[in-house]
This record gives sequence, structure tokens and C-alpha cells, in this order.
Amino acid sequence: MPSADVSVRTAWPADAAAIAHVQVRAWRTSYAGLLPADVLAGLDTDAIAAKWQRSIDKPGDARNRVLVALERASVRGFAVTAGSQDPDADPARDGEVLELVVDPDQRRGGHGSRLVQACADTLRADRFTHARSWVPSSDDVLRSFLGSAGWDADGAYRELDLHGDGTVLVKQVRLHTDLRAVGGEGAA
Repeated sequence: MPSADVSVRTAWPADAAAIAHVQVRAWRTSYAGLLPADVLAGLDTDAIAAKWQRSIDKPGDARNRVLVALERASVRGFAVTAGSQDPDADPARDGEVLELVVDPDQRRGGHGSRLVQACADTLRADRFTHARSWVPSSDDVLRSFLGSAGWDADGAYRELDLHGDGTVLVKQVRLHTDLRAVGGEGAA
């Protein structure tokens, strides 16, 4: 049962280490069958924390936001919103959820739902009317979760070449939602 002291807020630079810790734990769990074991084992929490601190401290764009899901004072998950950089995006209309991550040991506690709602609210506050998110095509759990929140596939897909040499390819599908709908859970 979720605690009464749960929330989502904009991340502070001091949250960087906790965000990195959650990211590494989640990636090692979520991408175990998708990415090579040496890539996952080589994730450097300190280096990732330094990148998060820079990103939070000096975002590249005023609409780049990092949100953290908290239980009491502990970071349980995070999300990143920004304008969509897709070639077919309308910069005035299309925002994007770049990351949506919950600590594997904290899933099913409502943190993901709070983050999705906070992302919708944040993107709307930044005057976007539609939101997009790229998810691994093999992640049926995340696709189903976002589907239950009003997101749907829009037919776009891509393949990321993580090393640039074709050895590690990640297939993704794009989901989208209409932020103008009541509560941010709109018709896709």
C-alpha cells in the first residue's frame, strides 16, 4: 500500500546521485535481455550522476525538465520531458517523455502513475498539446502501462544502434497521447 507521503517534483541537482542509482538498477533489470551483459555491468553510477547533475543544473532548453517521484525524501523514480526532436514533430505542439523510470523494487506503488500524470501536466504547462514517447518494442509491460493511461502507438518505429557498429540494436515504437483531454489521459 502506498505511503501517504508520496509526491512528484522537479528534480534538484542534489538528486543526481539518487536518479543515477535508480537508472542503473532499472536498466540492469529492464534491459537484461535486450542489452549485452557487459554494457549493463559497465554502467558507472558516478559518471551517470555527474551527467544528471549537469543536465538538471543547466538544461539545454527551458522546456527540458527532470521530475522525480518521491516517497518521503527518497527518489523512487524519475521522468524527463522536453520538446520532441522527431523529424516529423511540430515544435509548438509536440512534447516528449524522454525517460520514465521507476526503481524495480518500488514498482506497483503508484510512482509510475504519478510520474505519467506529472509529465502530462508539465508538458501542458509548457504549452504542448500532444506528447510522444519512444519505448522498446519488446517492453510489453511499459506499453500496456502507458496504454492504460491513454497512450497508443502511432505507427512510427525506429532502431537505435547503440555502438554505431550494428552490434547492439534496440527497436523502439512511438506512443502518443493528446494532452488537451481532461486529466491528460487522452485519445491517442
